[in-house]
Amino acid sequence: MTEETDVLVEWDDKYSVGIALIDDQHKELVRLTNELYLGCRAGDDESKDFFLKAVRSVLDYTKFHFSAEEKLMGTIKYPKYAEHKKEHEDFVREMVNDVKSFQDGKKFVPNNFVRYLKDWVLSHIAISDILYARYIYDLKKQGKLGGVFKA
Repeated sequence: MTEETDVLVEWDDKYSVGIALIDDQHKELVRLTNELYLGCRAGDDESKDFFLKAVRSVLDYTKFHFSAEEKLMGTIKYPKYAEHKKEHEDFVREMVNDVKSFQDGKKFVPNNFVRYLKDWVLSHIAISDILYARYIYDLKKQGKLGGVFKA
């Protein structure tokens, strides 16, 4: 038998992309994911309201974070910018659709949603975000960024 905790995921430095601003934002996404997880644990109307409030916080922060990443990638003329931006857009669209389904009373399992969120965020950091971070480091190593980025 496994013991249930109040934490779905803990930040680990292995998720770090080495850019302080982005790492801090990723840590906040992990914290919000855990808050959302707490909102999924009970089945009454109060927990439904808490869940919806937490989802809105996650969605708002996710949009803010994606905007920051996209601005960074645009500044450095990241060659996979369009592909990365599409990943962001697809994820936000999926979240919005899931929340709408939940609000409309369609069959929806909040716990599955929060686990999807956790898996997506961590895999996106490990695969897509690390690619643009490496691109930044390569530019810095080549002396093409000057003192603009403190990565």
